[in-house]
Amino acid sequence: MSKRDYYEALGVTKTATDAELKAAFRKLAMKYHPDQNKDDPEAEVKFKEIGEAYEALKDPEKRAAYDRFGHAAFEGGRGPGGRGPGGAGFGPEFGSAFSDIFDDLFGDVMGGRGGGRGGARGRSRGADLRYNMEINLEEAYLGKDTEVRVPTTIACERCGGAGAEPGTQPENCDTCHGMGKVRATQGFFTIERACPHCGGTGKTIKNPCRDCGGAGRKEKEQTLAVNIPAGVEDGTRIRLAGKGQAGMRGGPAGDLYIFISIRPHEIFHREGPHIYLQMPVPFTTAALGGQVEVPTVNGGQARISIPEGTQTGRQFRLRGKGMPVLRGNRSGDMLVEAVIEVPTKLNAKQKQLLKDFDEADGGAVFPEFAKFKKRLEGFIKRAAE
Repeated sequence: MSKRDYYEALGVTKTATDAELKAAFRKLAMKYHPDQNKDDPEAEVKFKEIGEAYEALKDPEKRAAYDRFGHAAFEGGRGPGGRGPGGAGFGPEFGSAFSDIFDDLFGDVMGGRGGGRGGARGRSRGADLRYNMEINLEEAYLGKDTEVRVPTTIACERCGGAGAEPGTQPENCDTCHGMGKVRATQGFFTIERACPHCGGTGKTIKNPCRDCGGAGRKEKEQTLAVNIPAGVEDGTRIRLAGKGQAGMRGGPAGDLYIFISIRPHEIFHREGPHIYLQMPVPFTTAALGGQVEVPTVNGGQARISIPEGTQTGRQFRLRGKGMPVLRGNRSGDMLVEAVIEVPTKLNAKQKQLLKDFDEADGGAVFPEFAKFKKRLEGFIKRAAE
């Protein structure tokens, strides 16, 4: 007997989204579950059919193969649903189709999703902490050693993190008998979850520590040393292992993450390891040539030779004057862009000198302007024809 089209089996179209596929599968799985239809042998057949269909269509690669070749895509070997060609039976892959709806079907059986994950017997790892630190560009260039004060939790000194009053011990949980897990069965499915009574620890505390109330940790502000490496970039994350919150009842501590942000600089602009600077250059220096002093990010100065006829936008590269590279023994470059400054507030004598210069020019010293003027005249002439 030929198989039904997978899309038809799930009651969806070929354009159905992943969410629509899952919703259709969930609805039909609950409808045809054998435990709900013990007197209907056809229900188990349909249950297997929709499981096979969903297993094929929920995977993008399998779905693409099915859309192109149909059921032939899974012939000659293991099908999308389990044992043998075509996937008849309940193999491991067929069961995986139903894992997507386990929480929906059984989520309330054990009192919520997941529960007490966190290592041996509920000694859960403490939470990670975040600390935002702002520094200036000079500090990023040089690096720095500093301290931060962080409110966190630490292991309780009185009980050593166990949570029980000194001289007493936690006892096995009456619900899970020390296993930390309980099971619930729904048909042929067995679901194992953390014990809701002890939170997965397997233990209960009859005499909680009077300092921490049984939590095994207390709130405290810590002062921590932090090394900011030279060349650190904006957005860099520095990890201090084990400096986050203490874990519950002796569990391992989380980590502290220092997130670095660098304030904008009033002179320099940084791009990766390179430093950029726009340097005003008097028009006389640009025209005649000369030398200018420019600041560097390390607080020093460097000298740049300006050739005759330098135009706005010309860049001068100072190799090795940029930021240190965080991982390596080199530095970026500093690029200085010339911005030619035209004089303002001229006195009468200066104005006259410029007028005399302009009249004596004849276009020789402003070649780009002369070229543009010539092109403009040609454009006007053509427009008039």
